[in-house]
Amino acid sequence: MNKTNRLNNAYEFAFRYAWNNRHEFVTPEHLLYGIVEQPEFEALFKSYQVDPTIFKQNLQRNLDTFVDKVPEEAGDYELLASTQLIQVIAVSEQMAASSGNDEVDIPHVLNAIMHLNESMALHTIARTFTDDPGEFLQCVTMAMDNEELPMHATSHEDYDSIDDDFEPFSDDYSTEHERDRKGEWRNLVTCINDQLADHNPLIGREAELDRTIQVLCRREKNNPLHVGEPGVGKTALVYGLAERIERGDVPQRLQGAVIYQMDMGSMVAGTTYRGDFEKRIKAVMEGVKSEGNAIVYIDEIHTLVGAGTGGDGSLDGSNMLKPYLEAGDIRFIGSTTYQEYNRYFQKSKGMVRRFQQIDIPEPSVEETIRILEGLQSKYEAFHGIKYAKGVLRYAVEASAKHISDRFLPDKAIDLIDEAGAYRELHPLMRKVKGKQVPQKTQWVDKELINDVLARVCKIDPKSLHDEDTQNLETLFERITAQIYGQDHAVRQVVEAVQMGKAGLLEDQKPIASLLFVGPTGVGKTEVCRVLAQELGIGLVRFDMSEYTEKHTVAKLIGSPAGYVGYEDGGLLTDAIRKTPNCVLLLDEIEKAHSDIYNILLQVMDYAKLTDNKGQKADFRHVILVMTSNAGAQYAHRAQVGFGSTVTAGQAMLGTVKKTFKPEFINRLSGTVVFNDMDRTMAGMILDKKLRQLSQRLASRNVTLELTDAARNLLLEKGYTREMGAREMDRQINQLLSPLLMREILFGSLKKGGKATVDIDGEILKLL
Repeated sequence: MNKTNRLNNAYEFAFRYAWNNRHEFVTPEHLLYGIVEQPEFEALFKSYQVDPTIFKQNLQRNLDTFVDKVPEEAGDYELLASTQLIQVIAVSEQMAASSGNDEVDIPHVLNAIMHLNESMALHTIARTFTDDPGEFLQCVTMAMDNEELPMHATSHEDYDSIDDDFEPFSDDYSTEHERDRKGEWRNLVTCINDQLADHNPLIGREAELDRTIQVLCRREKNNPLHVGEPGVGKTALVYGLAERIERGDVPQRLQGAVIYQMDMGSMVAGTTYRGDFEKRIKAVMEGVKSEGNAIVYIDEIHTLVGAGTGGDGSLDGSNMLKPYLEAGDIRFIGSTTYQEYNRYFQKSKGMVRRFQQIDIPEPSVEETIRILEGLQSKYEAFHGIKYAKGVLRYAVEASAKHISDRFLPDKAIDLIDEAGAYRELHPLMRKVKGKQVPQKTQWVDKELINDVLARVCKIDPKSLHDEDTQNLETLFERITAQIYGQDHAVRQVVEAVQMGKAGLLEDQKPIASLLFVGPTGVGKTEVCRVLAQELGIGLVRFDMSEYTEKHTVAKLIGSPAGYVGYEDGGLLTDAIRKTPNCVLLLDEIEKAHSDIYNILLQVMDYAKLTDNKGQKADFRHVILVMTSNAGAQYAHRAQVGFGSTVTAGQAMLGTVKKTFKPEFINRLSGTVVFNDMDRTMAGMILDKKLRQLSQRLASRNVTLELTDAARNLLLEKGYTREMGAREMDRQINQLLSPLLMREILFGSLKKGGKATVDIDGEILKLL
């Protein structure tokens, strides 16, 4: 909207005054100064018996004191309107429009200022003129219209008398600065001593807690820094210290101490203007210091480094705290992880020097069991359930075994908490008078722990339940029913898997690490597919012919920093994180660059693989299978000579030992040699392929029948010792499938029917 000339003059004066004094922003106080400079305002001063010169001097002093200035060396800068001034402009335009005026005038602006909260301009008006907004605005309107104003009695006999104690804010119009002076700094922190009832008690950790108390009792550098992995209990340790203080079980120096938690997110939130963050830090530190025996706890203390900075050279949170750390009047406790400590905190040598590092290791399984037993009653009362005998131990051991990317006791506590929540949502039922009603006691047992763990860890539930042993017992029969002529190889695979499942192998290794050796087309890849299917787990396959170049190997664990693809992560490590319980097939391993073997050494030895970002993938629940055709070109020599009994697979095994390094072969659970295809095996494979074709035809209502002559023709053409089962697929697709396709699309089998296949010389025909 348009503005009156006198309001435009007031705006021009406000911006000019702010620019001449290098103020960072134009505020409502600048605009108030511009308004009182207008000639029409002289009558208002006379009416309220106020000396305009002294009023303007006080207004200048407060503007110069409380409005930030841009240093001269910064040169030219852009002068902006403050948030409150923008609010005044918007509200004044709304008021003018609602009153039917075409122009915004000084009374509208002053009315908008009267609607501000925590404004120095508002307080100045109220203290100088009147506390009654209606009376003041009526007098302003009369002054603007050149009407005669009544004389107002003022409480100030002489305006000079309030010059020295004039404050821009009062109790009624307080600001954050005033609240800080009155102890409102407590709103920025959390008193841990008052939060003990809502937090889990500390169980164990006596050594770490004693060390913390010892550091706090030092004369200098009495600031402990807890460093440990996420979830090991760093925060719980501070609550345990507060509990000891409340019990009085601490040295005299810590008796009655209060621990305040300072969250850097809360400290930074809402700090719009330069200096707000520093004022908050200072207010909290001065408030804690005035209490005397107080301790400041800073969780994720690495966030201090760089917090609140607006550019190079400005103070961050860590620099703000250094004087208080050095003085020793306030004791600090910090906590962070090893990764964040190394990445951020360690860079600030001054902060490292002022803290005493205390390592918080992951508790053992037995220690975690004691922790859960101490927390049992709390979780039972919260969920209204009972944990069956032995469930807590089982939950700890299962989480330690299957959850690899987190740490005890946090992951074990999460497991029993999740199980309790599930039972609360899905109660056990019993039948009463024909109706299903919840049982009186709701139990959490091992079966429920297994179900929750299977969902959390993406593990097949069957592998965690007792009936899994029955599946393993019949695994050999189920696989050999689908893989023909390789009974010896399948038995080796099944025994290796059963050995790993029985726990007879080392825990820190994959379930099995196998190398499949044999000619092409004899079932190496098919065994992996069937094995994954029968175990109910995923099959993760990598074609190693894609990793023949040296630089392509990096794709498996991720490209180094600075290279293309760094942000994408590692293909292999990401796949195992998504599917930690799987059959991992590395097909045709001999075609990969030799560097791949060095990566696989640690997988086979320690079941761990670290990607380019330092994240570990866990291979403990992986069946690692590598297939190899190394030496296939020499396999036919196995049959040369009278009475030779050496198979092609065994002949290839000699080449394999030359291809792979001894340390690689030495880490394998076993090397499985696959037999050559003979005529009997070829016949069984042909029958299997025809059954699969018949199943596909059944969807089109077509039944397939082959005469003996047709079957023998396919067997003769499909059986070659060199090509294996893949040649059988080729012959079926070349001789039989096109014949059926034409009849299904264009001939007699459009609507289904029976297809009988016979031979006509060297080709197949439909009868």
